[in-house]
Amino acid sequence: MKLEKKIERLTLLLRLDGELDMHTASMVRQAIDLEIEKRGIRTVILNLQDVQFVDSSGLGVIIGRYKKLLPLGGKLKITNVPPHIFKIMELSGLPKIISFYVDEAHAYEEGRGA
Repeated sequence: MKLEKKIERLTLLLRLDGELDMHTASMVRQAIDLEIEKRGIRTVILNLQDVQFVDSSGLGVIIGRYKKLLPLGGKLKITNVPPHIFKIMELSGLPKIISFYVDEAHAYEEGRGA
């Protein structure tokens, strides 16, 4: 799993590349939690364009970060989800609680009140 981080104000953009599974979930969790605690990040945008596979551990990390941000008044947003990954997330009910966007620009715009 490769992670590309970009921070703008209180927003962390994380581009994931690889498989989000039991072998990589803790690395993703730590990367996000570190920025929430160190920089006071309130919005996390996950770009999943280059993610090939997600298992229950990966879903758990996403749900866990959502639950961590909620009491802080923060948001978790997901963008660029490949159709086969979206199907897994849809079966898990994620789109009912987390906002999904076509691309990063739309995720950023929603946060700016556009």
